[in-house]
Amino acid sequence: MRVKNEFYKKSVLKELYFNGSLSCIEISFKIKKSIPVTSNIINELIMEGMVKETGLAPSSGGRRPLMYALQEDQIYTISIAMDQLVTRIALMDMHNKPVGKIEKFKLTLHNNPDALSFLAQKIKEIVDNASVSKSKIMGVGIGMPGFIDFQKGINYTFLEIKDQTIIEYLTEEIKLPVYIDNDSSLIALAELRFGSVHHKKNVMVINIGWGVGLGLILNGELFRGHNGFAGEFSHIPIFDNNKLCECGKTGCLETETSLLVLIEKAAAGLKEGRLSSLPSNFPSDYYEQDYEAIIAAALKGDQFVVELFSESGYNIGRGIAILIHLLNPELIVLSGRGAAAGKIWEAPIQNAINKHCIPRLSSNTKIKVSTLGHDAELIGASVLVMENIEKNNTVVKNKTV
Repeated sequence: MRVKNEFYKKSVLKELYFNGSLSCIEISFKIKKSIPVTSNIINELIMEGMVKETGLAPSSGGRRPLMYALQEDQIYTISIAMDQLVTRIALMDMHNKPVGKIEKFKLTLHNNPDALSFLAQKIKEIVDNASVSKSKIMGVGIGMPGFIDFQKGINYTFLEIKDQTIIEYLTEEIKLPVYIDNDSSLIALAELRFGSVHHKKNVMVINIGWGVGLGLILNGELFRGHNGFAGEFSHIPIFDNNKLCECGKTGCLETETSLLVLIEKAAAGLKEGRLSSLPSNFPSDYYEQDYEAIIAAALKGDQFVVELFSESGYNIGRGIAILIHLLNPELIVLSGRGAAAGKIWEAPIQNAINKHCIPRLSSNTKIKVSTLGHDAELIGASVLVMENIEKNNTVVKNKTV
């Protein structure tokens, strides 16, 4: 009985996280329990300091129900956003806000056998130095690049480990539940739950970063594919450019569109004498700094840099045109690190769609820049923990693992 009660407590906490505030009737409907049982669960959570009353709902003509929300300072997650070069770790509250400073550090994933142990040590440091008790942390969510089997907790591209999965190793090291998923999938998950995709059914979320990823929302749910590998947008073979991609093939979309390619093309243009407001030390030895410089120049209207974004955007649009013919989405969201360039992407992408799409298919597909931007992956990692909160063996009241 206690196990079942814990399950439904976690279900209530999850629903309040995703919805902000709900009435007892609304919670009852979502967790599929009777109103009396739901009321008892809510009262237990109130007594334990996890849930609070927030007053009566706005009047809709009848009796106004009492509303409930999560109590502040009681539940947190550790959210980790990784790419091939840089990792960010944050302690997140239930409003998807980082508590304290976001830890950011270089961590190269390619050909780095020590990457996983280094990551584990960093997580332990964050947990040990957190301003909240470890007992209040519901778990660790990690977004990372690569071919990831979400169910098994395996990354077939990076962070290899013998005799254990990534989640087995990290759970043993950190003593908290750990969940991993592809970075682009988590960005789409964040957009679905808290961003531009909320209440939408069929959406493509483009993750513009060191590669160009894709998160698919189909029928209102994140679509991972048979093994979790859906959305490898970067590796559509679209160019006859004889450029080798990191996947081992040539001509992939990524070879002409990623932020790394933008940096390379900007550096080459400067060497050829192109005029630009880019700093004199461009490119530096730090990709993060170079990307920020390119974004800043583009937003200031630097003609050379805007041309580079236009070329890249057009090529991304060619790839999107293929997806529109296959999936007929209602919305395309530009998210991830590169979304900081904002509307600069929209015109060239739309131009490519206009040129390469059948109008009847593309005319009702809108393009929108994410409101979550570079925070999307961190938010998605927190969402991943809360979506799976019923599956872990954390006890809500005592919070022991």
